[in-house]
Amino acid sequence: MGTEDDNFIPEIKNDLRSKIIYIPEEINEASGINIFGRTLKSFIFSTDVAIIRNNNADAIFSVYPFTPQPAITQALIVAADAPIFCGVGGGLTGGNRVLSIARDAEFQGASGVVVNQPTENKVIEQLKKHIEIPIIWTISSIDEPLQPKIDAGVDIINVSGGKETSKIIKEIRKAYELIPIIATGGRNDDRIMETIAAGANAITYTPPSSAELLRRIMRAHRAGEAIDFSKGFKK
Repeated sequence: MGTEDDNFIPEIKNDLRSKIIYIPEEINEASGINIFGRTLKSFIFSTDVAIIRNNNADAIFSVYPFTPQPAITQALIVAADAPIFCGVGGGLTGGNRVLSIARDAEFQGASGVVVNQPTENKVIEQLKKHIEIPIIWTISSIDEPLQPKIDAGVDIINVSGGKETSKIIKEIRKAYELIPIIATGGRNDDRIMETIAAGANAITYTPPSSAELLRRIMRAHRAGEAIDFSKGFKK
């Protein structure tokens, strides 16, 4: 028997568990990418273990601007209670080190690895031979040909092109109708919808930092104001 609203979703939460970061609801309009039986629409972009542990995103996207290290990967995977996709280098960190870090990430439980735009095709080929989890290639422009990377073994393209993101996605979709695309959603809901309309299957969301969240809380405390956590933390 149906309810008055067949789209109604029962929700269970408590006061403590409501103090989390909620991703924008607009991301649910994306088609998602089915990875190992799970449809993932929202990826929260963070390496902060507290944020990784306290959000409602479908998955975690953990890429950082330092040399990838197994100790960092382990800490991120232990903290996550959702599928996690870890950066393994590909630019300054190249060759066999990328392969070693990627294999270690897979053994520890990562659901995918992320390489950056300068990654050589031969490195991607080696990754494809030695790991069973998806390879995500991040691009910031459309200048580099996509087909050689796809031939080498890239499974998913991650577009991080700032204000050009939607334009880049449209260019990719002209040639590759079905390739999975993750993309940054921008700073407001309209940009998220624009990115999805351009052809992104999933969206990465960059949350406020822990420092920013603490500033908000302390500001409210000093003002004697109550903090409404009913919808969690938002930007």
